[in-house]
Amino acid sequence: MFRRINDTLFVSPQIGLDEIAAASAQGITLVINNRPEGESDDQTPGDAIEAAARAAGMDYVAIPVTHSGFSEWQVKAMADALGAAKGPVLAYCRSGTRSTLLWSLAEASGGTDPEAIAAAAAGAGYDITPVRAMVDMMAAGGS
Repeated sequence: MFRRINDTLFVSPQIGLDEIAAASAQGITLVINNRPEGESDDQTPGDAIEAAARAAGMDYVAIPVTHSGFSEWQVKAMADALGAAKGPVLAYCRSGTRSTLLWSLAEASGGTDPEAIAAAAAGAGYDITPVRAMVDMMAAGGS
């Protein structure tokens, strides 16, 4: 269920409480929720995921991303969360796409090569084309 982006990041569609146990068993140390609360009736509430993650010894952070796009604070929050993680991270949203795109922007903000970002995302089955121009600009030091 979890798609491996690189050695430290996995992404996933919406998770439930059962997936917290699976994440813990895989050594995940941080769960990042990129889904806004109430986006759909069938999603597990973020506070339930947070409680389960913390009970399993994992950290949790919510960086909700709506379909309207990404903002500077979200990119910075993702970069900060990934940078502070004490081990592998699981980020999730409805399909995993927003988590992957936000990761792409966070990586680019740190100067990671856009081709490497695109290849890692593609290896997990995600396409960064919707944010590729921003990734290129950010990686080149633009804002």
